[in-house]
Amino acid sequence: MKHRLILLICLLFYSISCSPSDVDREWHPFLDELQERTFRYFWEFTNPGNGLVPDRWPTDSFSSIAAVGFGLTIYPIGVEHGYITREQAIDRVLTTLRFFWYAPQNDSPSGSTGYRGHFYHFIDMETGHRFNRVELSTIDTALLIAGALFCGQYFDRDTHKEELIRSYADSLYRRVDWSWAQNNPPAISLGWHPETDFLPYDYRGYSEAMILYILALGSPTYPVEPDAWEEWTSTYVWDDFYGYEHLNFGPLFGHQYSHLWIDFRGIQDEYMTRKGIDYFENSRRAVYSQRAYAMDNPDGWIDYGENIWGLTACDGPADTVLIIDGVERKFDRYWARGVSVKGIRDDGTIAPTAAGASLPFAPEIVIPALIEMKERYGDRLYTEYGFLDAFNPTFPSDDGRGWFNKDYLGIDQGPIVIMIENHRNNFVWELMKENPYIRTGLKRAGFGGGWLDE
Repeated sequence: MKHRLILLICLLFYSISCSPSDVDREWHPFLDELQERTFRYFWEFTNPGNGLVPDRWPTDSFSSIAAVGFGLTIYPIGVEHGYITREQAIDRVLTTLRFFWYAPQNDSPSGSTGYRGHFYHFIDMETGHRFNRVELSTIDTALLIAGALFCGQYFDRDTHKEELIRSYADSLYRRVDWSWAQNNPPAISLGWHPETDFLPYDYRGYSEAMILYILALGSPTYPVEPDAWEEWTSTYVWDDFYGYEHLNFGPLFGHQYSHLWIDFRGIQDEYMTRKGIDYFENSRRAVYSQRAYAMDNPDGWIDYGENIWGLTACDGPADTVLIIDGVERKFDRYWARGVSVKGIRDDGTIAPTAAGASLPFAPEIVIPALIEMKERYGDRLYTEYGFLDAFNPTFPSDDGRGWFNKDYLGIDQGPIVIMIENHRNNFVWELMKENPYIRTGLKRAGFGGGWLDE
């Protein structure tokens, strides 16, 4: 206990003494390689006929509309680095946006892609129709729309194709009926099924849904009212976890997704004004908190430490319970892993994206973690398209080295590419600062200060 207390005090002192500005551009050549390899997942495996990005590869799968939104954001990054030409990116983006604009929108249980401007969480890679009985997802629609709006900002030249991109992006956003999704107003529902109506859950409490609320508030056609933001923030959980006071949400993706497009440095809503920090600093604390948990490693998972950490939603080895060295261990397949005062969801499975997509928040601990994972596990984890989705050194394997995933996941690959670029030069952030809908949404949520007041 004494050792743990000393560890937490040292970590807290280090994080306070190293402000984000001190390490804002810490770099390593490995980041260039990682970004290019991960970019190729989207470029090579997306269906060129409709722009749909597979949820995973090499396992055959449906498309994830969130992964499509990440892909739309990534293509301009590829242009900037010379991975692809501007014309190649234009054609891919135009194909994608055109597909979603003309895809069937109705309340039929099958044969449609969405309803009221929203889209189903997973859709068929070829037809784009709803996959099985998945929900119409409000957050995944928001992630798709954010990618579309980013393309509208980037492709700003006076050409027919680029004008079409801007028109499709704007039209897709204007078509989304955000207010319809307020089944229990003023909160926004997680989703809807044509068979059973709205899901029994709404977005309350801090999570990745910040981008959803901001887009809904900024809509020129079907906006929600500012009381939606007030309702959401009123259910936040602010607490100390491993020496870091912050808004608690276990999986790190909740501290990352909204930050892919919005630079929260220096801008505050009423809640964060009272706390004296911004949402960027909150994410930084969440990252440090997770790392401190891994270093303490209360459940004794193999390899956890200062450079092996990162819990988020990802694949896992199996749904099973095993006795390992006399200890009962429960493992899961896909699971939203994470740690916070709200609970511990940990089965020894690490996802590289948890660290990689946290790069701008804490490069001084993220870069060593990424390098350590690559060097320690080699091509069992890091291959042609960057990091495989997850690994678990504790899970038994024939070679005694643990479990390593065989798949890449689009929703975990995308944030790595985007956050490397934001850390490099604020690329996505700077373009989205010019988007009037984002600015309107932030202001209607009560944000002010910094770049928003310029």
